[in-house]
Order: sequence, then structure tokens, then C-alpha cells
Amino acid sequence: MSDDLYLAIRPMLAVSDGTLWLMSTPAGKRGFFYEAWANGGDEWERILAPATECPRIAKKYLEEERKTMGERWFRQEYLCEFEDTGSGVFPRDLVEGAISDEILPLVIG
Repeated sequence: MSDDLYLAIRPMLAVSDGTLWLMSTPAGKRGFFYEAWANGGDEWERILAPATECPRIAKKYLEEERKTMGERWFRQEYLCEFEDTGSGVFPRDLVEGAISDEILPLVIG
């Protein structure tokens, strides 16, 4: 679901004081699903259910999927891990770790 659709749905909960359930595999470290998971605070209950903990999914099947999909896609789709999109020069965690309020910008002139 797009971020726009998610934002359009939220006001529908106002009158009923309803609840919103988000169920998905991660799609990278971006968008409302990632922000709710990583930074949503106590507003969200998080339930992690990796395929490796599901007794109905055979270990052999998961091994074949890992070979077919590659490590990044497998970790995202079966292990419920928010992976970098792979399109950046530097990993997101490295960039976020380099940001600091303690360092003032260089002013020339």
C-alpha cells in the first residue's frame, strides 16, 4: 500500500476510535510501515513472525528460496528484516549514524 493510501485511511478511524492493523513483509527502510515499526513508539504493537519459526514451512524449501532469491530478498521476505534498498551508495544505518547535532555546519565567508 502506498504512503498516500495509508494517510487517507487514518481519518476513517476517528469516529469509531478504531484500530489499524498493518501486516506485511518489510519493503526496505522507507515508507510508513518502516517508520511505524522503527519509530512508532508504544502506539504500535509489533509482532515478528519469521518463516524460520513456522513449523509448516520446510527448512529445505527455505534453503531453496534463499538460493533463488538471493540473501537480501530472502532476509526481507522470509526473515522479516528491513533491508537497505540497495540503490544507495552508503547503507542507511551508516548515514544516520553520521548525523550529529554536535557538529556545526561550515560557514565560509
